[in-house]
Amino acid sequence: MPLIIDVSIESWPIRGGFAISRGAKTEAVVVVATLNDGKVRGRGECVAYARYGESPESVSAALRAMAPALAAGLTREALQSAMPAGAARNALDCAFWDLEAKRSGRPVHELAGLPAPAPLTTALTISLGTPDAMAEAAARAAQRALLKIKLGADGDPERIAAVRAAAPETTLIVDANEGWTDANLEANLAACAAAGVALVEQPLPAERDAALGSIARPLPICADESVHARASLAALAGKYDAVNIKLDKTGGLTEALAMATDAVRQGFAIMAGCMVATSLSMAPAVLLAQTAQFVDLDGPLLLESDRPDGLVYRDSLIFPATPTLWG
Repeated sequence: MPLIIDVSIESWPIRGGFAISRGAKTEAVVVVATLNDGKVRGRGECVAYARYGESPESVSAALRAMAPALAAGLTREALQSAMPAGAARNALDCAFWDLEAKRSGRPVHELAGLPAPAPLTTALTISLGTPDAMAEAAARAAQRALLKIKLGADGDPERIAAVRAAAPETTLIVDANEGWTDANLEANLAACAAAGVALVEQPLPAERDAALGSIARPLPICADESVHARASLAALAGKYDAVNIKLDKTGGLTEALAMATDAVRQGFAIMAGCMVATSLSMAPAVLLAQTAQFVDLDGPLLLESDRPDGLVYRDSLIFPATPTLWG
């Protein structure tokens, strides 16, 4: 039977709000693609990147536009060239993987030739705020193994110092979301190094990150907004030490797995990241994250509620999905 696609936009309230250098939000808006062959269904979820000109509406329209191709027999392999990398292809790619698993009765990791996934340590994100507010949030989470600290505004040295004082034993990673400048880059990196930060994500805007290749980096720097799919890796040499691979940027698990292999071959460490979304978005990323040095798949922890049969989070651990959810 031809594949039928159903597309829906959903809103999930965020617990207490979420702030980064580009702004704040109180809900996570996700797009869900469901593929139906008349017997089983496969689902995939994505988050539109406003940073790259995407919206839930444009992503939904792109997915619906694939209906004729799906009805004509489009495969997951052919999808990789039929749609550009981005959120829409991610939802459809992951829906294909889920559908293939349910058709075959085999989990996605087997279909992809991967070992069975194990629980992983994931970061918990501390939103950008005043030093006192961030220190208070860090103190509440100080028992966790890994915290991701959002920076990217004036006064960041004070913020990271306050967080470190509140969580003296926790491994810290920092995400500036392109919020630093050439003028404050070295001072902010020095403050992070003094606080024992293990990694800094995307300190400079993607279009102005050349400076990273001409300074001494006191700690590893990870590309996020500067990296998308495999084709973007070559331009990062000499500027970045690691890459944050997110399925919404790569256009799905298929490209993300291939990209991770290429990135390691080119000498980059891997971070597996996410947008604020439900467990349906995180489930395929858990497979990608199995070989990552840093894992940031805390999206559901930031929501007021998650999907039924969502991923299990226990302390700092994230557990693989059950087939009821995905894969």
